[in-house]
Amino acid sequence: MAGRFDKLMDRLVFRRVLARWARVAEDAPLMSLEALRSQRARARQMRRELDRVIHQAEYRLALPVIGATAIRKPTGSDWAWRPDLWKGKIPVPGLSSVAGRTQICEGGTIFHDCRRSELTVRQIRNSRQSDVAPFGFRMDVFRFDGSFLSLVLDLPPEAALGLKLRHLIRLDVIVEMEKPLEIFARLNVKHGPNVEQIVRELPLNEEEVMVEFDLAYTKVNEKRIEKLWIDLIFEGPEMNQIILRDVTVSRRPRAEL
Repeated sequence: MAGRFDKLMDRLVFRRVLARWARVAEDAPLMSLEALRSQRARARQMRRELDRVIHQAEYRLALPVIGATAIRKPTGSDWAWRPDLWKGKIPVPGLSSVAGRTQICEGGTIFHDCRRSELTVRQIRNSRQSDVAPFGFRMDVFRFDGSFLSLVLDLPPEAALGLKLRHLIRLDVIVEMEKPLEIFARLNVKHGPNVEQIVRELPLNEEEVMVEFDLAYTKVNEKRIEKLWIDLIFEGPEMNQIILRDVTVSRRPRAEL
């Protein structure tokens, strides 16, 4: 009952405040300068608080909604995952002059060997109707005197749970670039003291940017699989802006013959 009363009072107060400011706006052309100055000061105070509410509302209600977990899972998938970098707000959204081996967030690290870093990274808010991930990741690369630039994504323990050689691991990426470059994806599978690596080039000229890693052609000991991670390797990134709108990983067992 108290909740209903409070809501009713809120509506009544809101209507009275709105009506009052409507009258002030109508009377403003005829007010004395002293009165107008006083009303302007009050209006500015109120506008600051209103702008804060509007800013948060537009940020949180923009599409896609923060916290959305929708993933386009290929048919037959038994596991699918989106890294935190594209799923939720990270503690430090942007960095400049990023050093080699810099952790961007939990499970996401930038590697490069530049002597002088002119790399800036920032988590951005996706807002297009076609976007599924709430956030994107932007890299602005200026002068680049290194030999490699990569973003390393640690896969969660669930990726290795029950993983067999008959599994296909799929990587889906939505990427935008200022100018063309090559991007390679490398799957790393740690099994015992060894690490098996599979490299694929992302088909950036195709509508669906995805690659699959077939474990059947590896020498992985499936009984000793401990962890997996993926390196996204950017070739010739100098003077380019690269936006990864979404990155998802899934796996599916190959159909039994």
